[in-house]
Amino acid sequence: MPIYNASLLEINSSETKRYAGLGNSDFPQSLIDEACQEARLLIQPRGCWEMYDYDWEKGIVMASPNFRIEGNSILKHLRGCVRIIAMVATVGHDVENEINKHFQEGRYSYSVILDAAATAAVEQLADMMERAMDQEFNKLGMARKWRFSPGYGDWPIQQQPELLRISDAGRIGIGLTEAMMLTPRKSITAVAGLYWKDAGCNQDSEGHDCSSCCKYDCLARKKF
Repeated sequence: MPIYNASLLEINSSETKRYAGLGNSDFPQSLIDEACQEARLLIQPRGCWEMYDYDWEKGIVMASPNFRIEGNSILKHLRGCVRIIAMVATVGHDVENEINKHFQEGRYSYSVILDAAATAAVEQLADMMERAMDQEFNKLGMARKWRFSPGYGDWPIQQQPELLRISDAGRIGIGLTEAMMLTPRKSITAVAGLYWKDAGCNQDSEGHDCSSCCKYDCLARKKF
């Protein structure tokens, strides 16, 4: 299945500020812009995905071997879906190495902003992948629900290895530590459910809904 390579011409500075947990603070915009520009030059965006039939009543992804999804929140989210996309995205190791270098040099605030810029970049990459997918799925008469990652709600992070397996994440160099941390660290794994447009599914594909997520301490949580 597809391997996605794309360049990011710009990293969203507002999202960078949000991921850094700065909210409405008056943190110097020049430092945020500097970090976004440095991150853009360092990142190596890559992604890939696989599509599988899905039995939403049993929570089973028809892989080989099959993958049984656990967790009420993800099962509820995928209700009515007949296929799922297992997707992974990464911006590589280089930006992570530079984040560590700035921290070791005592540029603590800047390293935090650069880290946030890398997070914004990988999220943008995943958004771009979804838009590319949608062009194909729309032709099939299907629509997509927003992506859902291990750790959201009560989807156990312990299911991460299976998600890496069915997405064939090794194709783009994504691995997992014993502590279930992704490598490179600035990587994303997720599933996105697909349903027939005429089936009357009542959830849209516009993006993660922070208002329905129980991770209230998430720095990236949007305000309402």
